[in-house]
Amino acid sequence: MLKPRDPIAGLSPYRSPITSRTGLSLDLNESMAGCSPRVLARLRSLSAADVSLYPKREFGERLVADFLGVAPEQVLLTNGMDEALSLLFTTYLGPNDELLFADPTFVMYPILGEALGVRVMRLPSGGDMALPVPDLLAHISPRTRVIAIANPNNPTGLAASRANLLRIVEAAPDAAVLIDEAYFEFCGETLISDLAHHPNLFVARTFSKAYGLAGLRLGVLIGAAEQIGYLRCFSLPFNVNSVALACLEEALADQAFVKDHVAQVKDGRARLSHLFDHLGLRYWPSQTNFVLVRIGATAKAFVESMQRRGILVRDSSGSPGCDGCVRITVGTPAQMDGVLPAIREAIAETRRS
Repeated sequence: MLKPRDPIAGLSPYRSPITSRTGLSLDLNESMAGCSPRVLARLRSLSAADVSLYPKREFGERLVADFLGVAPEQVLLTNGMDEALSLLFTTYLGPNDELLFADPTFVMYPILGEALGVRVMRLPSGGDMALPVPDLLAHISPRTRVIAIANPNNPTGLAASRANLLRIVEAAPDAAVLIDEAYFEFCGETLISDLAHHPNLFVARTFSKAYGLAGLRLGVLIGAAEQIGYLRCFSLPFNVNSVALACLEEALADQAFVKDHVAQVKDGRARLSHLFDHLGLRYWPSQTNFVLVRIGATAKAFVESMQRRGILVRDSSGSPGCDGCVRITVGTPAQMDGVLPAIREAIAETRRS
C-alpha cells in the first residue's frame, strides 16, 4: 500500500487561520489600508497577454535588488514568504540535522521542520517573551543547520537588537541563519547591510504587510549570491505569477503610500497600548502592525464578544507561552475609532461574567 514518508504521516493537518470574512478582520495581520492606488491602476490596466503568457521573474528581482541596494544575484522572488521558507529549509536541512528557533514564533517553522523529518529544537522564551539569545547560543551544535528568527517576532511583536542577532549569525558559520523581516517597515531595523560580511545570513521580506499585497503572494529572500544560487537551482521557474510581478514596480515606487500607512499603524499601536494601560492589561511593546495582549482566562470569551461586535481578533493561547493572550491587528484610524470602544465593552462584559 502506498504510504507517505513517516514525517508527513505524523503531521497534524495545517488548517487555514481564516475563520470568517464577516466583519472587520483584525486577526491575520493584514493591511487594513489595502494597497497603493497605483497598484490598483496597474491591475486594471492588465491585458490578455499579461495574464496568458508565462511570467519573467528576473525583471522583478532586478527591481527589488535596485530598491534594496544589493546585486540581482542575491535576490530570489518567491510565492509569498512561505515558499521562501520551504526552499531555504529544504536546501540546508537533511537527515540528522537540527532546526533551531525560540518559541513563541511563526507557526510555519516547526511545521516545515517536522515535514522534513529533522530534529526540531524549540527553545522557550522567558516571561518577557524576548529572544533568549544566551540559550540559543548555548544550543548551537555541529548538527545545527538552520536557525530561524522572526524579527520583529510573530505573535509577540518584539524585536531583538542587531548586535544580538549578529552574535547568533557569527556563532553558527556552518548554519543558515534566517532573519525573517516580514514586519520590517513597522520597525525599521534590518540586517541587509550585514549580508556582505556573513555568507550564512539570509534575510526574508514580504509584500503582504506594509504594502497590502497579501492576496498576490509575493515574498523575497536575500542572501549571498552563491547561496541564493543553490536555492534558484530548484526554485520553480514560474513560481511568481504575472499579476504580482506587474504590480511590483508600482508598489515599490509608491513609498509615500507605505510611509503614510506605517505612520498610521504606529499611531494605532500607541492608541491600543494606552487603552491596555488604562484597563490594567499586560501587553508587549510591538514593532509590528499588531499588539499581543494578555486577557487571561476569559480570552476565548473576549474573542467571541469582539466577534459579536463585528470585529475578528486572534486567540493566541495555542502558541507556547501565550496562554490567555489575544493578538489584535491595528486598523485604519477610522476603524480604530470603533475598535477601541468595542475592546472596552468586551473587556467589561467578560469581567462581569
